Amino acid sequence: MKSHSTAAATARPVVSWALLPAVLVCLAAPAFFVLMLPWLGWALLGAGLVAAWVMQRRADAASASRGAGPNLLRDLSLIAVGLLIVSVIPLKAELDNLAMLRFTAALGGAVVVPYVISRWVYRDRAISFPWRGGGRWTLFQWTWLVAVLVLGWLILPYYFITSGVYENWPVVDTPDLIARLFVGVGAVGIWDELFFICTCFVLLRRHFADATANVLQAIVFVSFLWELGYQAWGPMLTIPFALLQGFIFMKTRSLAYVVTVHLLFDAVVFLVLVHAHNPGMLDGLFLV
Repeated sequence: MKSHSTAAATARPVVSWALLPAVLVCLAAPAFFVLMLPWLGWALLGAGLVAAWVMQRRADAASASRGAGPNLLRDLSLIAVGLLIVSVIPLKAELDNLAMLRFTAALGGAVVVPYVISRWVYRDRAISFPWRGGGRWTLFQWTWLVAVLVLGWLILPYYFITSGVYENWPVVDTPDLIARLFVGVGAVGIWDELFFICTCFVLLRRHFADATANVLQAIVFVSFLWELGYQAWGPMLTIPFALLQGFIFMKTRSLAYVVTVHLLFDAVVFLVLVHAHNPGMLDGLFLV
């Protein structure tokens, strides 16, 4: 006999009419962060939430006979709130005190506000942050951590330096600026997992099959990284990374593990940026 969780997972569709409002809400991310058209982002969010409201009314009407499921309108509204909060600030990487405070307030709010609404307004506890997840890490998980470092070492210097995108980050040529870059890169990396995976992906998985939810969260994830500076052919790296992070979280149920993967990757990013802005400092560490 199938467990309740297995049956619920099987019931989640790859494609359904509910995908329309979800796609509209997620497409607001490239409107905000890639095209830099706030009005288009607002319009997409509004259209997505209106479509979700119409579909939710129909679902509520049928729920008496088959039981109420997750509320599509509520879940998409939480993602929309997070996107709106992030969209109020420019995401260009800067290291002065005001910029770091601005990032802390906006990115922190994009995680905290949806969580608070979910828990104390909607009272459905749809968002959680499972730190330990599915237990002790396996040999494969430890091996993947090593692979992340090796792949980052091979790929990231070539990407940042040959494409010139390292110039999207400020020059870091003093100990203070290098320390600020280290803190900023790590903090944003942790936030990525809290918002894109533990908020967007988790909420979308309540309504769609894992693969569908993962593609949708990747749209939001990659759009944010584009404005942050991962441009040129960066999506060739960030799209697989976003999809892998969603897949890993789905399999491990561990925020600690996906954060560790991300921080190891970002450690290489940090070293490459220092290397690119300070020729001669780390020449022996990378091939480019």
